[in-house]
Amino acid sequence: MSPGEKLDPIPDSFILQPPVFHPVVPYVTTIFGGLHAGKMVMLQGVVPLDAHSRFQVDFQCGCSLCPRPDIAFHFNPRFHTTKPHVICNTLHGGRWQREARWPHLALRRGSSFLILFLFGNEEVKVSVNGQHFLHFRYRLPLSHVDTLGIFGDILVEAVGFLNINPFVEGSREYPAGHEVPCSHALPQGLSPGQVIIVRGLVLQEPKHFTVSLRDQAAHAPVTLRASFADRTLAWISRWGQKKLISAPFLFYPQRFFEVLLLFQEGGLKLALNGQGLGATSMNQQALEQLRELRISGSVQLYCVHS
Repeated sequence: MSPGEKLDPIPDSFILQPPVFHPVVPYVTTIFGGLHAGKMVMLQGVVPLDAHSRFQVDFQCGCSLCPRPDIAFHFNPRFHTTKPHVICNTLHGGRWQREARWPHLALRRGSSFLILFLFGNEEVKVSVNGQHFLHFRYRLPLSHVDTLGIFGDILVEAVGFLNINPFVEGSREYPAGHEVPCSHALPQGLSPGQVIIVRGLVLQEPKHFTVSLRDQAAHAPVTLRASFADRTLAWISRWGQKKLISAPFLFYPQRFFEVLLLFQEGGLKLALNGQGLGATSMNQQALEQLRELRISGSVQLYCVHS
């Protein structure tokens, strides 16, 4: 990429709403583009040791204070009883509908958690710490939801938004994780318009994170490397030459990330957490000869898609 060269924007369908770190609760935010089938929201946090009652996550139809907006999906873990449980409900026209109760809540005071909300065509499915917990059929149109609200006894560490369904049809509904290092075959090579998506969580004490593309001879003409020691992000050539990417370092311990590699004629573009970070040159013949995506480093992977 030559100095001063302008990049075409990343297509909207590939943009990830930036994650939010350590928001103050109560917290209300707009969901970019609203909710639709295939969208997922990740909530990472801690239940305080002194949590006395409950917290709630509301997927709202607007953000007005008066009148109160409809709530399409109300997710309400409760800790004030001897048997912690979750209440789900819908608020429509200022009136709560019939509530649904799920026992055996896998959250405890003083414990950290990762909750995934996966929105399908007719229902939302929720997993807690990697295990399916509940599903709730919509009572209001999903397209009306445009706001997320978080309230109550909870310490939120991160909220992540995913715009593209990362799950393979006929496979598991929730990301089961990939072992690291991870190898992903590219039997047909890569072609213009193709996108590689890598999503995951940075470990607590990270050292490095590497995404490399290898050809039939096991050479790596393209490698993206994040170094946590000096907080740099760089392209590494097959000869080991390093080209630093002039951009803020967006990887953080115990935080979600999404790497997008968008292939176009003449090279590929990089986006991290929805922010375009530049491009690197690569001819079409070299792209077609790539046969393997390899990922290594201090991360837990949720999704690898090409």
